[in-house]
Amino acid sequence: MSVVTVVPVLVSAVLGLAASRLVRVLPPATAVRMLTAASLTAALSTGFVLGIVALVAAAQAPFVASLGRWSAQRFAGGGTTSALVGLACGLAMLTLLAAGVRRALRCAADLVAAEAACRRLGPGTHGLVVVEDSHPDAYALPGLAGRVVVSTAMLRALAADERRVLLAHEQAHLRHHHHVYIQLAELAAAANPILRPVATAVRVGTERWADEDAAAQTGDRPLVARTLARASLAKHQSPRSRPEALRAALPSVESAVVTRTRALLAPAPRPRRILAGATAALMLCALGAAAVSAHDTEHRFEVAQKMFHHSRSAPARVAEGS
Repeated sequence: MSVVTVVPVLVSAVLGLAASRLVRVLPPATAVRMLTAASLTAALSTGFVLGIVALVAAAQAPFVASLGRWSAQRFAGGGTTSALVGLACGLAMLTLLAAGVRRALRCAADLVAAEAACRRLGPGTHGLVVVEDSHPDAYALPGLAGRVVVSTAMLRALAADERRVLLAHEQAHLRHHHHVYIQLAELAAAANPILRPVATAVRVGTERWADEDAAAQTGDRPLVARTLARASLAKHQSPRSRPEALRAALPSVESAVVTRTRALLAPAPRPRRILAGATAALMLCALGAAAVSAHDTEHRFEVAQKMFHHSRSAPARVAEGS
């Protein structure tokens, strides 16, 4: 097994360690986009190299080599991978693939349920639906059009300017399709559990992104921070879980309230090209490792096939000479 094959795993680990810091120091929109792309790249590259290792180990078995018509001895000459390592990598790849498929199906089911809930709620006013409820709540419900749902109790808990902030936050979720980033990051984490911290950071990052959008619209960062704190306090004084059908909803006040409030009381984060470039470099490393592994394996198959055909033709040439 080549050292190159462990690069995607190392990239996944670095991303997991750095994700929360990137969300804190980068502009949220940049952090969410880059972390989502990087997690998908790392997950796909990791699964690919695990499959390559399993394939190489299987190709060294004489029975498999005879079926594929290549030289098992020559193939192993490029670097032996034990059957045990190959089996472990193959099982890991299949397990992670199954987890990824399950997560993808769940994401699809959640979005279908969210769309059905949007239809039941009706068009509302400019996508806003106010529901009569004694429980303070507010969330963005993704769908083909999407809905911002706010309870009457939440509206009563906030002042007029704070209501505008809350609605701006929720509308930002729908406008920027934050549920897509969250679902993709969750999918990557299901296919590669090392990336679980990245999925958590992406979820927090989408909330920070919506916070910054609301702050840009109102021009008052302390107001957005105060709204977040008051909405969070109101919700936690009357806790209640949402129905399973609303799993895809993006809550406005449950995620990392302290971190988000502190960020809003500080200046808006500025672009950091070095950190963004380092994240892009990690993606390139993972992709490069997968490409090198694929090229090396393809070359070994080509050489092994040539040696197989050469060994078959050699006795025939000897017989002709005699």
